[in-house]
Amino acid sequence: MPEWLVLTLAMLAACAVVVLITVIRHGAASEDEDPDETPDVIEYMTMWIGVVYAIVLGLAIAGVWEGRSAAQDHVQAEAVALHEVSERVRVYPADVRDRIREDVNAYVGHVVNTEWKAMADKGDVTERGTQLLEKLRQDVTDYEPADDFEAQAYQPLVDQVAAADAARTSRTNAMGATMPGVVWFGLIAGAVITIGMVLALQIRRTPRELILAGLFSALIAFLLFLIWDFDAPYSRGITASAEPFLNLFPNIKG
Repeated sequence: MPEWLVLTLAMLAACAVVVLITVIRHGAASEDEDPDETPDVIEYMTMWIGVVYAIVLGLAIAGVWEGRSAAQDHVQAEAVALHEVSERVRVYPADVRDRIREDVNAYVGHVVNTEWKAMADKGDVTERGTQLLEKLRQDVTDYEPADDFEAQAYQPLVDQVAAADAARTSRTNAMGATMPGVVWFGLIAGAVITIGMVLALQIRRTPRELILAGLFSALIAFLLFLIWDFDAPYSRGITASAEPFLNLFPNIKG
């Protein structure tokens, strides 16, 4: 099911539930019930519950957004390191240079065309990608420099391969959801309590109040969906992109 459809259904469902409860409550209310008699303490509690829940939602959104940004940084670091390997190897003999560049292109092509889809579908990197990166490492480290000029390039090349491997490991570790289950329980329970306190204010079935109640519940549903969508940086709607690889390796087709 498309992400936008899930979001639309969630927001419509939240609106429908709140409006339905309001209509039912209005129908069951006694004729002499006066909404102006709502105790001041309930209004005070409702205000503070809304403030506290807004802070919690803001912190949750900031946390998952930071996780997504870090995931994109891992991709950028990996792509830059591999690009540096491809460029710095120019001082090597033609056969060695071409072999290492072929290793880099094979790995990048696999990441962009195969591994990225596997990350979205299965939530894990591929064994083939690990093998291709290991082959690149072996070709770089096994070469014995023939002169001082090549020797000066050797260690930086080894360091860049290590940096690419570290970025790949970080990308793998950032693949899963970052929000613990207990946090999700708190977010959902907070949404129910916040909306429930609004209903406790004895809102009537006037068009203005129904619209405001529906919009309020739809906003909470949207924010919860946003947190859920950002929570898996590589596998949901607003994901980290493979664009850094495509920018630095334009010959690789995505």
